Amino acid sequence: MAAQRVAFIGLGVMGYPMAGHLQRAGYQVCVYNRTTAKAEQWAAQHGGSHAATPALAAQGAELVFCCVGNDDDLRSVTRGEEGAFAGMAPGTVFVDHTTASADVAREIHQQAAQRQIAFLDAPVSGGQAGAENGALTVMVGGDQAAFERALPAIDSFARAARLMGGSGSGQLTKMVNQICIGGLVQALAEGLHFAQRAGLDPAAVIEVISKGAAQSWQMENRYQSMLENRFDFGFAVDWMRKDLGIVLGEARHNGAQLPVTALVDQFYAEVQAMGGGRWDTSSLLKRLKD
Repeated sequence: MAAQRVAFIGLGVMGYPMAGHLQRAGYQVCVYNRTTAKAEQWAAQHGGSHAATPALAAQGAELVFCCVGNDDDLRSVTRGEEGAFAGMAPGTVFVDHTTASADVAREIHQQAAQRQIAFLDAPVSGGQAGAENGALTVMVGGDQAAFERALPAIDSFARAARLMGGSGSGQLTKMVNQICIGGLVQALAEGLHFAQRAGLDPAAVIEVISKGAAQSWQMENRYQSMLENRFDFGFAVDWMRKDLGIVLGEARHNGAQLPVTALVDQFYAEVQAMGGGRWDTSSLLKRLKD
């Protein structure tokens, strides 16, 4: 049987390795990226192909994956004569891994349905390391049948994937994820700051408390680099502010009260003002030190 043809649109720090996992899993992958040189590099490295437009990449593909920057980027790669939908056949599935708004997910879902294309909003968690290691968590909104068709391919770069409900549910779940991360990182930054000011050995403190109820992924994976003042890696503050803006906008619509999230968003704005827009989100500690 010939390898299933899929397309991948958007080769950023997440999409580039995700598309690579698909190719290694035996799929025939055609990629599109706004910067052509990046698509050429990917094809040379992984043995897949690349196309000049999203529509051309999507031609003949049963599944089209996407991971771009924001709502407007998603609209630009799906709509119009060069958009992916123009190249997709009825009955195919578009899987969007962009962290975007629930509103745009519902909007694009409706537009896809008019073309008899299934649309899944499927944002991911796990960061660049998760993408490179094929260990992402994928939270999905859309139709059960489309999810089941896409799941074997998603499994090539994910350690967990779950259908959360109808269109937009994946994006709403990702918002919960970002709410929880923001609060945890701020608490970890404050804890380390307090330990240092109190004259304790922060590493020893973490070694003890990480064995108890305070343990978290952020604590296990970020405390050492935070203490070493290393922040030039990981999930960027600019991206987190984009995500938290989406969260706070949704909260204004649904009435959720998010005082801590709003405060952490302000703290990240301060980090940006310090020149740390591309620093890892754990750089919240720097605003307490400086």
